[in-house]
Amino acid sequence: MTKSKFIAAAAVALFAAAGVAQAETYEGVAQVNSTLSREEVNAQAVAAAHAKDQNVTRGSRGAETVAISGPRAPVAAAAVRANYAPDQNVSSGSRVNSKVISTMANPMDAASQSAAK
Repeated sequence: MTKSKFIAAAAVALFAAAGVAQAETYEGVAQVNSTLSREEVNAQAVAAAHAKDQNVTRGSRGAETVAISGPRAPVAAAAVRANYAPDQNVSSGSRVNSKVISTMANPMDAASQSAAK
C-alpha cells in the first residue's frame, strides 16, 4: 500500500510541476502613447509640485499667513481680562454635581472701577 501511495504522490507532484512551469510570454517594453512633448510634461510636473494643497502636514512649508481682522489692543485686553478671571479653570465637571456660577468679580473690572472713581 505504501508503494501505491508513493506512486500516486509522485504523479500528483509531476502534474503540479508541469502546470506551474508554464512561462509567460514576453510582449516587450510598453509603448507610450502620449500627445504631449517632454517640455509640456515637465511644465505640468513643475506646476503640480508647486500646487498649494498637496496633503502635507501643516507647517511643513513654513509659517502660515494669518488674516488680521482688527486692532491688536482690544484682543490683548480681552486676553489679559480672561487670564485674571478668578474662575477661569473651573468647569461644571470640576466637582461632582456642581454648577459654575461666577460670583466673584474679575480683578481687572475692580481695578478699572476703582480707577474711575
